[in-house]
Amino acid sequence: MISYDAQLKQQISSQVAFALVEDIGSGDITAQLIPIEQTISANVISRDKAVLCGQAWVEEIFNQLDESVQIHWLVKEGDWLEPNKPFLQLSGNARSILTGERSALNFLQTLSYTATITREYADLIADTTLTLLDTRKTIPGLRLAQKYAVAVGGNTINSDEGRARNHRLGLYDAFLIKENHIMAAGSIGNAINKAKEIAPGKTIEIETENMDEVAQAVIAGADIIMLDNFSLETMKEAVELYGSQVKFEASGNMTREDILRVAATKVDFISIGALTKHIQAIDLSLRVVKETL
Repeated sequence: MISYDAQLKQQISSQVAFALVEDIGSGDITAQLIPIEQTISANVISRDKAVLCGQAWVEEIFNQLDESVQIHWLVKEGDWLEPNKPFLQLSGNARSILTGERSALNFLQTLSYTATITREYADLIADTTLTLLDTRKTIPGLRLAQKYAVAVGGNTINSDEGRARNHRLGLYDAFLIKENHIMAAGSIGNAINKAKEIAPGKTIEIETENMDEVAQAVIAGADIIMLDNFSLETMKEAVELYGSQVKFEASGNMTREDILRVAATKVDFISIGALTKHIQAIDLSLRVVKETL
């Protein structure tokens, strides 16, 4: 679970600053074709049906570029955008708006995709007990931004309730003991016992590949057991045997088609890297509707 707090706000400021430097460099030479005093009004539309995410990034773009630019949102964060209908209106200095356009849309198109695919997956399991989790397979530098987008799509900002939510944010807030960790530690039991010594109270999740490893993890006291590439039948067996003692997470190239079948096994969680790594940007467009001198 991620909160829209000071850490995220600070990252928004730095992400926007980097994006503007990356795009503008020594100056927007194309914008210099426009008279410096010219003003415009523009609408932003989506050509796709999508869940809006990224308002704070857009606002920070123009806060850093030109605070006089007026921003008017026609929908709220987390609302569905209807194709070809304006959802954002900008008015003010033409140079400022056109200079900030691409950076603003880049953040919106990326974060809105993650929010959209999360909402679609969450809706699929709305009538089940399964909870969808994201992963650390994020765009470098945009970890918190994409985690925020998952929370927006899952309706879980500042809440753990909902059918989709954040898993661990990084390597620091929970244990996820995988095959290589187990090999280096010597055994599942050794790895779990050491984790309890290092950070008492932190959630301990361990990856397993067969029922023998599941039994070892239960005995050692894992909080969550990841069933990596288990068959549906074996997932169901694990839950029936140990579901009262530990929570289970299904993982391993999960697709939309897999979700409801996995939900039927009664595992607690399913993690899907595609929410943040398979990005297909939402098709957005800014259109000038009025210009004045």
